[in-house]
Amino acid sequence: MKLLAMIALIFTTLGSVSQAKSLQTAIFAGGCFWCVESDFDHVDGVVETISGYTGGTTANATYKQVGRGGTGHYEAVKITYDEDVVSYEELLYVFWRTVDPTDAGGQFCDRGDSYRTAIFATSDAQAAAAEASKAALKGRLSGPIVTPILAASDFWDAEGYHQNYYKTNKLKYKFYRSRCGRDARVAQLWGDEAVFANK
Repeated sequence: MKLLAMIALIFTTLGSVSQAKSLQTAIFAGGCFWCVESDFDHVDGVVETISGYTGGTTANATYKQVGRGGTGHYEAVKITYDEDVVSYEELLYVFWRTVDPTDAGGQFCDRGDSYRTAIFATSDAQAAAAEASKAALKGRLSGPIVTPILAASDFWDAEGYHQNYYKTNKLKYKFYRSRCGRDARVAQLWGDEAVFANK
């Protein structure tokens, strides 16, 4: 009986190690993190999304600090994904087609530095893939692509009430997203390629 238990433990451990190896992290800033979180939660292979702040200089950043400006932080989402199900390149495809990468002043109705778009690469391979995906968009839209590709830095989780906001505050979230014009602008920019705006 002890031998069978040991064998079961070994296989369980090996399965956990295998799963851990296939789990990777991507970090995207695409304006309001509620919307980015919602969009990526609907992508097969995404295991978890966490809203937060990154790219700035203030430790343990808070929503009030970031919103006031001067911290350098972006609202961003840290995405844990299973690369056996979805590739980083596929996540990049989704990212570009759920934002307005030609807008340097924010996203949609949300203006200011914290609402700018950015890709935060967690490795050289991610940086190269992001640069390639950006280059492939040249001439695709009416304006230049202004989204920077930056090295990932400290990521501070947003306050609890921001996590899964689209689930816990469904009506408020739907009203906000509609009034902000996010889907309308994405559909205008990307047409049939807009991942969620035409659904």
